[in-house]
This record gives sequence, structure tokens and C-alpha cells, in this order.
Amino acid sequence: MQLNLAVPSPLQYFSSLVQSDAHFPLLEAAVSLAQDEYPDLDVEQVLGDIDQLLARLKRRLPVDAPDLQRLRALNQFVFRDLGFGGNINDYYDPDNSYLNTVLRTRRGIPITLAVLWLELAVGLGLNARGVAFPGHFMVKVNLPKGQVVIDPFNGQSLSREELAERLEPFRQRGSVSDEFEVPMGLYLQSAPPREIIARMLRNLQDIHKTQEDWPRLIAVQDRLIVLQPDAWAEYRDRGLAWAAQGDVGSAVADLETYLAHAEDALDIDAMAERVAQLRRTGH
Repeated sequence: MQLNLAVPSPLQYFSSLVQSDAHFPLLEAAVSLAQDEYPDLDVEQVLGDIDQLLARLKRRLPVDAPDLQRLRALNQFVFRDLGFGGNINDYYDPDNSYLNTVLRTRRGIPITLAVLWLELAVGLGLNARGVAFPGHFMVKVNLPKGQVVIDPFNGQSLSREELAERLEPFRQRGSVSDEFEVPMGLYLQSAPPREIIARMLRNLQDIHKTQEDWPRLIAVQDRLIVLQPDAWAEYRDRGLAWAAQGDVGSAVADLETYLAHAEDALDIDAMAERVAQLRRTGH
């Protein structure tokens, strides 16, 4: 009997992690995103480094510490003692999306800082969740006396008024100017792990698209399609990236998949014309 000892590719490894919503290892999946950029990355080492941070933090607290004391100790540890914070000097650096780099530089974007913070919070026994707030990922903790919403960029807890203020530009952009206004609570719902990873990938998608870095964009699209196989727009975006890179066969295959499933999309005619053009001219 032959044993298959082949090491899985980064995409195969990622696929194995995100199969089930019931057992979705958020931190491991988030760390694994960096394998496209850092092929020699030891994911287990990064997970071990974060475990060590949690062990250090736990030693600071009595076993029976109340939740509020745990939360204060966590924020003191992450934002003051370790000095984690937002990378305001280079916000759109792809490294801000890679947890191995964030751990080293102590700089990131809200969602990567949130994933790290959440791992430590849950490890302390706090009822903490991510919040897919428009434009800026947040975290929240349910305490006996109410909910605390925290900006992982700087550790600041936000009042309802401050959250409403941050929401205002997105409400204005929504252009629905009737009496209906979405309640704040809907914006503060817990984000499932799959949604958090998708948002991390879309941050990278935006960066690579802006920079017209097609190989890196295609790698991100591969992961998004594995993560959300029914998100047909991701096939379209990968197809357009393949076309930009000059791979007509792969472009046509992806765009035809999109056309076959997204019948009601507004850009169906434009994409059908793009396929026809690729078939005619080869670019």
C-alpha cells in the first residue's frame, strides 16, 4: 500500500480549515492567509506564539477574576504593554492583513487586530465576538451589566452616540431617504468566522485590484471561491483578473460560470460581451 505523503498546497490546507461552520478555526484560517505571500510560514509556530501571549496574560489574573477585570487586563496587555495598534502610516500595506507580520510589528488594520484580540478574549473566558461594522471592524463583549463595543484599532470603548456618529456617512451613502432606518443593533450583530475571513480577503482583494497585481489577486480569489463557493461574483472577478493576465482559457471558464449562475445580475450583458470579445480576439 502506497501512502500519499504529499504536503498540501496553501489552498488545500485553507480548504480543509473552512469546510465546516460548526468547527471553523478562525485564528488558524486567518494566519494561513499569509501562506500565499510567505510560503515557508509555520502556521503552528504563529499559533504557539499567540498561546504564549495568552499564558502570560492569564498569569496576571486570579482564577476567579470577574469579567470586567479580565477585560481591563486584556486591553492593558494588548494596547499598552504590548503596544498593538493601527498602522496609520501605511494602512494599505498587505502585511497588515497577515497575522504573522502583525505579531512582529504590532501594527495592523482593525480586522487583524480584532482576530488576535478575540483569541485572547475567548481564551480568558470572555463572551467576545467580532462585529462587521460598516467600514471598520469592531469587537464586542457581553458583561453582566451590558455590552461593551471596542475599536480594535486602539482599544477605545465606544458609546452608542459615537457608534451612531461613525455610522452616519454610511447611512447617507445608502440614499434610502424614507422613514425607515436600520436599528443600531443590526449593525452590532456578531460576525460569523466565515464572514470575518471573507472580509480579510476582500481587504486584500481591494489592495491587489488597485495595484493591478493580478497574480496576487487571483490567489485571493481562489481562497474566496473556496470559502464561499456560491458567491458567483468572485468567479467574475477572478475571470477578469485572468483576462488581464492574458490567460484567456481560464478567464472564459470563470466568466461563463458567472453567467450561468448570476442571471439577474446587472452586468450580465457586459460580461457576455466580454466573453465574446475574449473568444474573438484572444484578449
